Amino acid sequence: MGDTQNPTAAMLVIGDEILSGRTRDANMHYLAGELTAAGIDLKEVRVVSDDAPAIVAAVRALSTAYTHVFTSGGIGPTHDDITADCVAEAFGDHIDVRADAAKLLGDHYAASGREFNEARQRMARIPDTATLIDNPVSIAPGFTIRNVHVMAGVPSVFQAMVASVLPGLTGGAPLLSQSLRVQRGEGDIAGPLRELAQEFDDLSIGSYPFQLNGAYGADIIIRGVNAARVDAAMTALSQLFPEDT
Repeated sequence: MGDTQNPTAAMLVIGDEILSGRTRDANMHYLAGELTAAGIDLKEVRVVSDDAPAIVAAVRALSTAYTHVFTSGGIGPTHDDITADCVAEAFGDHIDVRADAAKLLGDHYAASGREFNEARQRMARIPDTATLIDNPVSIAPGFTIRNVHVMAGVPSVFQAMVASVLPGLTGGAPLLSQSLRVQRGEGDIAGPLRELAQEFDDLSIGSYPFQLNGAYGADIIIRGVNAARVDAAMTALSQLFPEDT
């Protein structure tokens, strides 16, 4: 049992694909471990379909009952990605494409030569009073409104967002982060990364795999509170994979 003085948390998993069995949810297990390590007691996990009234009701109930609520799923570019609108409705907040989120995404798509089309602009719909959650993996931000942290369902992105949010909840020193995209499969980089993590055991070194146009790669993200140590680790990482720098 957790300390009764610990903050409490609930998780709201959103998506028909979870309830139908097409997708196995990996985020609950990850979040539970991270919250336990941070001294926050996860008390409830709820799974709802892509149904607006159900999402609104669950957000209102959980945000009243617990210190923190973490949602996963339903913030992508398709028509059934309704989480952001539902969270705004739950708190009576206005929502539309917001300039800060649109600039992040617009710059990202411009740099990769892809169109920032209407579907992708949906991912910049953020409630007026929310603050953005950094997404170093695929740029599209999550957001925090009151005590609700709205995050992606894709596990690698969810994990990166949790790492962005948690230090601010536990009163830790601000985390600094740097990243390097490595065009190799995780099997090729696991050994060198393990040695790097042992050398820099005061830092968090995360590997977030992706597959793009048939090629495998990973975003390596180094986080820590000491800028000099993060810089040193990035230098060492660049020397491990010089062809990717």
